[in-house]
Amino acid sequence: MEDWKKDWQPMIDAIGTNFNEGLKQWGADPVEQGPTRQFLEPLEFDCPLHYDKAVADEYGYSDIVAPYSSLFTWLIPPYWEPGMEVFNSAERNVPATKLPLLVVKTDLTPPTPFYFATNVEVDYIKPVIIGDRLCRAGDVLLSCVPKETKVGRGAFQIWETKIENQKEELVAKIRLETYHYFPHE
Repeated sequence: MEDWKKDWQPMIDAIGTNFNEGLKQWGADPVEQGPTRQFLEPLEFDCPLHYDKAVADEYGYSDIVAPYSSLFTWLIPPYWEPGMEVFNSAERNVPATKLPLLVVKTDLTPPTPFYFATNVEVDYIKPVIIGDRLCRAGDVLLSCVPKETKVGRGAFQIWETKIENQKEELVAKIRLETYHYFPHE
């Protein structure tokens, strides 16, 4: 094994670990009809389950169904809250001090300055309904593969996260692959 890859061994050894067991990270807002309508408009998504309560009732839903593709809209925590500093520098391309995305923080990895998502897969288990509140429940490490790429040296990681509603019902599972790396000089 190349020397730099040894820095990733603690993460490799942790495959199968739930890094946030028992922790629930709630989305910024409950699922609402107005933003659902706004989500549908640019897509010209004309399915009455997503805007007509009578049709949703007819098909056995308790209220309007949010489109599956809107899941992340309801899941991601706020990017900004009162008193929060988003950027700590006025320099161009400075990263935000806090990104509320699905990336899991752990002290087992080398402190890589950069990452990007390489793949996302979602299993939709149960429809999300107007009034639901979604949360991320746990983060299981499925894979960690150190690799040198054209952009740098780092590791591809795959995480699985369960998504629950306010009733603790499983609505989806997300598998997110990211590449965390040190850029080449």
